[in-house]
Amino acid sequence: MTTLKELAALLNISVSTVSKALNDSHEISEKTRIRVKELATKLNYKPNRIAQQLKNNTSKTIGVILPTVTNPFFAEVLHGIEMAATNNNYDIIVCLSNETLHKEKRSLSLLSNGSVDGFIIAVARESQVKNQTDHIEAIIKSKIPVLMFDRVVNGIECNKVIVDDFQSVYEATKHLIVNEKRKNILLVSNIEELSVGQLRISGYSKALEDYKLTPNILKLDNAVDIEVEKKIYAYLKDNTSIDAILSIDHITGIVAINMAKRLGKEIPKDLSVVGFGYDHTQLLSSPKISIIHQKAHKIGEMSTKLLIDSVKDQTLKTQTIVVPSELKLSESTK
Repeated sequence: MTTLKELAALLNISVSTVSKALNDSHEISEKTRIRVKELATKLNYKPNRIAQQLKNNTSKTIGVILPTVTNPFFAEVLHGIEMAATNNNYDIIVCLSNETLHKEKRSLSLLSNGSVDGFIIAVARESQVKNQTDHIEAIIKSKIPVLMFDRVVNGIECNKVIVDDFQSVYEATKHLIVNEKRKNILLVSNIEELSVGQLRISGYSKALEDYKLTPNILKLDNAVDIEVEKKIYAYLKDNTSIDAILSIDHITGIVAINMAKRLGKEIPKDLSVVGFGYDHTQLLSSPKISIIHQKAHKIGEMSTKLLIDSVKDQTLKTQTIVVPSELKLSESTK
């Protein structure tokens, strides 16, 4: 493997000049920088990453801990994180908690030994349900920067990037009431025990309260696959007066459309449906579902930028950034 010393000898310049040229130092002329980089490319020179880490006391790596990547929201956030990290010359190491407290603790422990400069994390379902987050607080106390996104713990002092969960659902519910004249709006939830689920339910309930309507909530209790279909189908069959459905996760809105059609409902004539999602979500149902678009890619980008800033300067004050969602209407609403 070619070394800095060998490059310097071949170019008849100092090791320091080679190093500065490779790092685009303003102290080195453009002509010299081009010469150094051309030879480095020709000889397939690779910097000694371990030596750089020891010298700079940094790994230039971010640990990312996600509950899952089967949820399109988290997959899109991860894409935003990866792109922003690359643009800032950082790498990422991704671990999945699989929604479990044990795996989340294990991932933090594994990477907190100097492997990463900081963490970006969305808290696991089990951690939130059991209200056990001491392991995250311990990382922060050890002076390793932590940023939470989407699923956050309010009692923990760290940077956060969140969605306007309460307001986005309030506005979507208001649209169904005011613009579509819907009176019996069913909220379908498969994430009611999570912080984001609770905020979304609160936004829905407040809108109904403001317009003097009665809440109607179907909690699916983290049901999976065929159970979701059965529960939504049975509820719609037994409650024929429902004229709109608001899903607060990425799946049940599409399921609701399918079950309503199975019952002979015409959408959106008989029933309007709004769910959470991203642009491609609207291609997964017929008619195309109206969505609350969370801007997941932007959340990933902003999370990465904020974490890197805190890595570079740990004296910066922590902050919470709210990324506004967008109600994108399509064929499932009037």
